[in-house]
Amino acid sequence: MYAVIKTGGKQYKVEKGDKLKVEKLDTEAGKKVKIEDVLMLVDGENVTVGTPLVKGAKVTATVESHGRGPKVKIVKFRRRKHHRKQMGHRQAYTELSITDIAAAK
Repeated sequence: MYAVIKTGGKQYKVEKGDKLKVEKLDTEAGKKVKIEDVLMLVDGENVTVGTPLVKGAKVTATVESHGRGPKVKIVKFRRRKHHRKQMGHRQAYTELSITDIAAAK
């Protein structure tokens, strides 16, 4: 059984036991998170596609840790103009471990 969920403006295909990094969530490490934005559920041959969400379906996950991704360098350069600008960015993330996928009852 797997599900397609939406969190942080992105979509993820998840199964029970998966670990994934999503946009930062305001939840402490070790706590459980319920994600109710389930777009699709697949259980063997049964496929349930939401319009836009599957009613009553939810995915439960445990927050493993928080962190920041690798640095991305941004360089803007204009030749012959004495112009150079450098910036960097590190995106914050939350690492989740999927514990349960529940369909509507």
